[in-house]
Amino acid sequence: MGVKRTERKRTGLWTVQSQSASKSVKVYTCPGCGLEIAPGIAHLVAWRADDIMGEENAVAARRHWHTHCWRVEP
Repeated sequence: MGVKRTERKRTGLWTVQSQSASKSVKVYTCPGCGLEIAPGIAHLVAWRADDIMGEENAVAARRHWHTHCWRVEP
C-alpha cells in the first residue's frame, strides 16, 4: 500500500492510502459512484481518522474509492 496521509473532508478527518494496480486483486464497490473497482485498477482506501470507537474499528470499516470519486467527494 502507498503512504498514509490525513485529509479533512466535510464529514471529518480521514486516513487515505493509495492502492497500486498490482496490489489491487479483488473487486470493490466505490461508495462515491456505486460502480465496481476491478482488480488491477489503482485506487484509494479511506477510513475515519477520528472514529470515536478507535482506529481498529475505523480500519475494519475502510472503503475503497476510485481516485476521482474521492477527489470530488465534499
